[in-house]
Amino acid sequence: MDPWFMGAAELAAEIRAKRISATELLDGYLARINHFNPALNAIIIVDEEAARRAATAADEALAAGADTGPLHGVPMTIKESFDLAGHPSTFGRPDRRNHAAARDALTVQRLKAAGAIVMGKSNVPLDLAEWQSFNEIYGVTVNPFDTTRTPGGSSGGAAAALAAGMTGLEIGSDIGGSIRVPAHCCGVYGHKPTYGIVPLRGHALGPDEADPDIMVAGPLSRRAQDLRLSLDIVAGADPEAPGAWQLDLPDEPRTRLRDFRIAVITNDAAYPVDNDTSAALENAAKHLEDEGATVIRDPEMPMPSDALWLLYLTVLRGATSGRLSDEQAAEIAKKAAGFSAGDMNYDPVQFRSLSQRHQAWLHACDRREKLRSLWRSFFGNVDALLTPMMATAAFPHMRDLKRQDQYLDVDGTQRPNADTYYWIGLASAAHLPSTLAPAGMSKDGLPIGMQIIGPEAHDRRCIRLAELLEESFRGFTPPPGYD
Repeated sequence: MDPWFMGAAELAAEIRAKRISATELLDGYLARINHFNPALNAIIIVDEEAARRAATAADEALAAGADTGPLHGVPMTIKESFDLAGHPSTFGRPDRRNHAAARDALTVQRLKAAGAIVMGKSNVPLDLAEWQSFNEIYGVTVNPFDTTRTPGGSSGGAAAALAAGMTGLEIGSDIGGSIRVPAHCCGVYGHKPTYGIVPLRGHALGPDEADPDIMVAGPLSRRAQDLRLSLDIVAGADPEAPGAWQLDLPDEPRTRLRDFRIAVITNDAAYPVDNDTSAALENAAKHLEDEGATVIRDPEMPMPSDALWLLYLTVLRGATSGRLSDEQAAEIAKKAAGFSAGDMNYDPVQFRSLSQRHQAWLHACDRREKLRSLWRSFFGNVDALLTPMMATAAFPHMRDLKRQDQYLDVDGTQRPNADTYYWIGLASAAHLPSTLAPAGMSKDGLPIGMQIIGPEAHDRRCIRLAELLEESFRGFTPPPGYD
């Protein structure tokens, strides 16, 4: 296999074995960026000079018998919203165009300490608030499987760069599916960690901004094992936090699918997915059964679908409301007042949630704690839950439409794109870990992903299942035309 489509762990092994040098690998990725990126616009900042210095240092260290870590010499990119010293972190905001980070984000520091060569940044949507990736500063990122379609968002540039073989590894963030949706759209792997286990210092719009509720940082990759490798690198307490805790994630000792009990949902009547998506999930379920796993189809969920969708949007929009200006907040409150209290469509729900009183927020948080308890009971009977990620494969660009005006063609029926919040919220509402793995391809040749959800702190269980499915079922497939 071409090195451009290898996983990060494989690349590090090739470098340690001296079958390829860090400099040669970097040269190859830079050449591919120069060739493919103009059409994709996935990578929007390249620091070639710093990357070359780091690659040279990696090769010299290896020649001297040193090894800087598990990612020794592996070139990678990071989501634009993570601080990289000397480079802008704009979140796609024009008013931050000239912002330059004073130091690396903590996750970036840890990746560099593990030997990674951070060669640039990948594109995002404005405020990280879309399942598309475009902004006024850097323009539009497209999907390498079909340039007329979205690569997902907000870590859309990250997923597109991985799929096109322009980077060895990526780090993204996820509050509303921003790791998992792009991984689904571009056919790569992504992991949304348990809330709070990866520090977010250096991923904020302001230096004093508190970590937002629900938001997490996690890896995207072409191999499932790279999720485990990189999570182990970036997870752990922030040493600058007072009274820092220590992380001890449970290991996952099981190495056979037959030893797992897996609940599977292939569709939901309230938030339906198309036939291609449900078929991909069904094929995964049949494979699990063939491998001897105990499969529980359509389990009783901890909360009705509509109630979970509503709870997730309430806490999500409560978490993101702090970014509103006073003028925006006043306008949204006015809009919210124009809807009846019983209107549960997306617009009134999001406007009410963005303008909710603190008392309402506290009530929502109480409901979430009850949901966490219900999930703990659920995972007392099964090891993991397998679900769709979106109603369809990557959808056509809809850059001129706000989320509330976006609809997807689900087997001839127009469904709100906001339905996606249900599938995202299954994990995010209650701080659960979730691994996104390739599940199949649509009839149009577009990737379809599956979401593997586990109990809190059992991130390694989700990733282990992704590894076992990669070995026996399917994994990453490069898009045509990028070899």
